[in-house]
Amino acid sequence: MLRKIIHIDMDSFYASVEQRDFPQYRGKALVVGGRSPRSVVAAASYEAREYGIHSAMPMSVALRRCPHLIVQPHRFDVYTAVSKLIHSVFYEYTDLVEPLSLDEAYLDVTEALTGPPSASLIAKEIKRKIREKTGLVASAGVSYNKFLAKIASDMDKPDGFFLILPEEAPAFLEKLEIRRFHGVGKRTEEKMSELGIFKGGDLKKLSLSDCILHFGKAGRYFYDAVRGIDDRAVMPQRVRKSIGAERTFETDLQGYRELASALLPIFDTTWERAEKKEKKSRTLTLKCRFEDFSTLTRSRSKQHSYRRDEAWETLLELLEELQIAGRGIRLLGVTLSNFEQEDRDFEQGQLELDFLNPGSSNSE
Repeated sequence: MLRKIIHIDMDSFYASVEQRDFPQYRGKALVVGGRSPRSVVAAASYEAREYGIHSAMPMSVALRRCPHLIVQPHRFDVYTAVSKLIHSVFYEYTDLVEPLSLDEAYLDVTEALTGPPSASLIAKEIKRKIREKTGLVASAGVSYNKFLAKIASDMDKPDGFFLILPEEAPAFLEKLEIRRFHGVGKRTEEKMSELGIFKGGDLKKLSLSDCILHFGKAGRYFYDAVRGIDDRAVMPQRVRKSIGAERTFETDLQGYRELASALLPIFDTTWERAEKKEKKSRTLTLKCRFEDFSTLTRSRSKQHSYRRDEAWETLLELLEELQIAGRGIRLLGVTLSNFEQEDRDFEQGQLELDFLNPGSSNSE
């Protein structure tokens, strides 16, 4: 039996919440983020996107493109509350909900708890209920697997609905631009372009061995994806693989002593998160981004879990190994992984975002 998978993606979620709560901003170019020199755009309204502004763009660039841009600070407590309301709608129809973030989730409605027998009709009901309960707009994609459902949700934004039937999938994927395949980033797109791959039909000409030769471990994924093959189940709970935090600094840091001082609170935040989740890590990773935006990471693993003092000493050793002399540092990050005990906690996408400062980016 073919599955019935829905992918729901809220349209410009953070920015839409701000425009909902502040009517004077509706219809205007707005972004969510900080105003510090190192801040980045967390979300952009559709009006702002008309100026070429997008998430993850440096705020300074966004302001140059649109001098009258409205910059709203983050309100993650509000976004989290709205997200919980949205997810409550999902659970009316199925227990098989896989949250990807505050504003995005997969639903398996093959055997729905209630509602019409059609996944398309369920998706439309969910869109309607989300609008009624939150005043916000969602886009929905429907198909027989997660890969296609995610592509479908992005086809008709905003307020979109798109259905990919099994019999339509082969022709649809052959005509699809390669950049729209989930998992194809800028570098992969450039590599595919060099190989003469611009659409799914071009990718489909490659054998499995050629896909693996050119794209490594991702080769099998691309080979299956262009053929509409994706057997991944919708996972109601996802095992946490790592815990970490990072910070972007207002000005570039230089020198071992200054960096060590800045690294300590990031390490403390990471370690406290791990203790809160009762995680004992055997792998420690230091991330460092330089003034030219190049990024290096160093990791060290041990057979048994780190003690706090061991972890801090190891971080300092890794910092020395980076050979930072004469180079400005704009970001530092710490990640704990390879947990000793079986992971019993389950993440809800980004439901626990916790920024160290308005210009930083942290993850758990």
